[in-house]
Amino acid sequence: MKRAQQGFTLIELMIVVAIIGILAAIAIPAYQDYTKRAHVSEGLQLAGAAKTGVAEYFSANGIWPDNNASAGLASSPTGNAVSSVIVGTSGVITITYNAKVATNAMVTLEPAAGSGSITWKCAASGTAMDTKWLPANCR
Repeated sequence: MKRAQQGFTLIELMIVVAIIGILAAIAIPAYQDYTKRAHVSEGLQLAGAAKTGVAEYFSANGIWPDNNASAGLASSPTGNAVSSVIVGTSGVITITYNAKVATNAMVTLEPAAGSGSITWKCAASGTAMDTKWLPANCR
């Protein structure tokens, strides 16, 4: 009586391990970029309060605020990946990130008034911020 073969051969197992290794080599960097983009988005969400404060100050006074206090922020908001949100000269909002994105990586939001509305120009600031981590409207 002949016995049927049971199990896998060594070559079959090695092929499976090689395929898993190739998939992991592709997926891990993509996932790391995805998580960094999510952390950058967190900073833009935290800057929402600063944007509102800057817009209200401008509509009331006709000039841009130059610090967090004049924009109505009690202190610099922080988050999981955000170390500070600072309102600076001419109402420019600077979001600084911690090591979860890249240490001292920054995004700036620059206001511009025109025809009854305020538009925001978003840009990477400093050398630590990679543009691929920015949302599409900031690239």
